[in-house]
Amino acid sequence: MVIKGTTRLLGVIGHPVEHSFSPLMHNAAIAHLQQNSGSHQPDYAYLPFPIRPEKLKEAIAGFEAIDLHGFNITIPHKQAIIPLLDDVSEVAKAIGAVNTVWRDKDGWHGTNTDAYGFLAPLKALSDASLTGSLIGAHTSALAGSLTASLAGPKDWSNARALILGNGGAARAVVAACQQLGCARISVVGRSPDKLAYFAESWAHAPHIASRLKVMTWDELPTQLPKTDLIVNATPLGMHPKTDVSPLSEAEIEMLKPGAIAYDLIYTPRPTKFLQQATTAGFLAIDGLEMLVQQGAAALEIWLAQPAPVDIMRQTLLDYLGQSRGQSSKKLLQAKPR
Repeated sequence: MVIKGTTRLLGVIGHPVEHSFSPLMHNAAIAHLQQNSGSHQPDYAYLPFPIRPEKLKEAIAGFEAIDLHGFNITIPHKQAIIPLLDDVSEVAKAIGAVNTVWRDKDGWHGTNTDAYGFLAPLKALSDASLTGSLIGAHTSALAGSLTASLAGPKDWSNARALILGNGGAARAVVAACQQLGCARISVVGRSPDKLAYFAESWAHAPHIASRLKVMTWDELPTQLPKTDLIVNATPLGMHPKTDVSPLSEAEIEMLKPGAIAYDLIYTPRPTKFLQQATTAGFLAIDGLEMLVQQGAAALEIWLAQPAPVDIMRQTLLDYLGQSRGQSSKKLLQAKPR
């Protein structure tokens, strides 16, 4: 990558943001495009910006002052950013959270690419052959040699999804599960008031609200045995508290046979939650492919050209010590149950 006096900035904001892999994959993608795009070479660099919640408004004003072109958003700013934007896409309005922002002559614009990224590994699983052969070559970095018997319900219209957490990330997962066709989408949280607000916030989307149920954590024992897909959309297990899981081992054991455990966290790999799931014999998916796919979608918005998805994925796998073509033991794991 070449940084010049003309180079414009992109970045990611969050608190914390030190754990983010986004700078790695985005700068690798930009460097690749600089070498292979002829006269359309992008002149950008991507940086992490640690922004405390109380400083968000000041940060956005500062970004405007330095003519920052765009940025990604992680916890805890995905909802708080919305009133600071000049325009929000219909997708982001439906989800109620923004993860990608860019600026032009009309001001700051926001959208959400998280639902798109979340669906990528699940769609790869659904495309698996019933004969138990490898998932297609285009997803081999995702799935390795997983067989259809471990791939969860192929007909998602009969599936029940259970989402742990009710923040901005959970909103994207709810929308994605509706797109997937899940029959029931349950969201679990600690605060009855926040859960009630979460449920009410989907009134504008009856196609989602009709499938959605919210519940407090003490209702988990009745829900786990019915669950086909469980998603950790909380920060529990994220750096620096990597020894924490949202569920106990006993609760994991209560899951329906053949269930899929999905953690939006991508570092450490695996999280304690996914360690518990694989030990109990469940298929486990971490947040790395979601990160890659939502990031690629954001990069295409900023650069107005296709993103090198394979380069972005391989950069992260190389950073994590995995070789090309290797079955991803940490991204998707299962033991016979």
